[in-house]
Amino acid sequence: MLDFLNQHRSIRKYTDKVIDAGLMNQLLEAACRTSNTGNMQAYSVVVTTGDEIKRQLAPTHFNQPMVVQAPAVLTFCADFNRFTKWCGMRRADAGYDNFQSFMTTAIDVLLASQTFAIAAEAEGLGICYLGTTTYNAGEIIDILKLPKLVVPITTITVGYPAEIPEQTDRLPLDAVVHYEQYKDYTTEDINSLYAEKENSAFYKNFVAENNKETLAQVFTDIRYPRKNNEVFSDKFLEVLKKQGFL
Repeated sequence: MLDFLNQHRSIRKYTDKVIDAGLMNQLLEAACRTSNTGNMQAYSVVVTTGDEIKRQLAPTHFNQPMVVQAPAVLTFCADFNRFTKWCGMRRADAGYDNFQSFMTTAIDVLLASQTFAIAAEAEGLGICYLGTTTYNAGEIIDILKLPKLVVPITTITVGYPAEIPEQTDRLPLDAVVHYEQYKDYTTEDINSLYAEKENSAFYKNFVAENNKETLAQVFTDIRYPRKNNEVFSDKFLEVLKKQGFL
């Protein structure tokens, strides 16, 4: 199992092979067995296989080709709509229209999405997480007709791989694991932990192609600049207000 987990790759090109409906249901059932807060299962998954809805979703994910090309696109949503309605029908006063409840459902839906991803890969499928979901959550809400107390959190494209790309690098374990208490990083720690990444030919080319001095500048100036972060933060906060969590 550990060797299998260590083989993960993001798959961005898929064959035309359709995912069997029975297999998809099994994967979704596995995802729904994931640990969650209070066994409320405060999440929903919108499975999109039709070309028209995929085409509508594509711009919200910056037109990444796999959104249209993948056999299935799954939008995992934080969802207190269903549970709140159930409470109301059972004379129970639901108090889930707040930020704490949003965090609860957001955590639970991410756990479920990761279980789905692992299950899909175990069955020979390839997946790719799309980190663009919260950037354009409002547009996705309109396309998928999500009601109040439902917010898209992450998206996974899934299908049979058309290629097996090289694995992306990861920082050494010492970079992310702390024992007993958090140990803050010294200058020497940072230099050591990022040395392999910064000295690799791939990332040196990456820096040169982007006309930057350091790899960090590629992230701060080009990939995830402050201005974009602030714009998308404001957009997402408005979505949370509109959907009833703030």
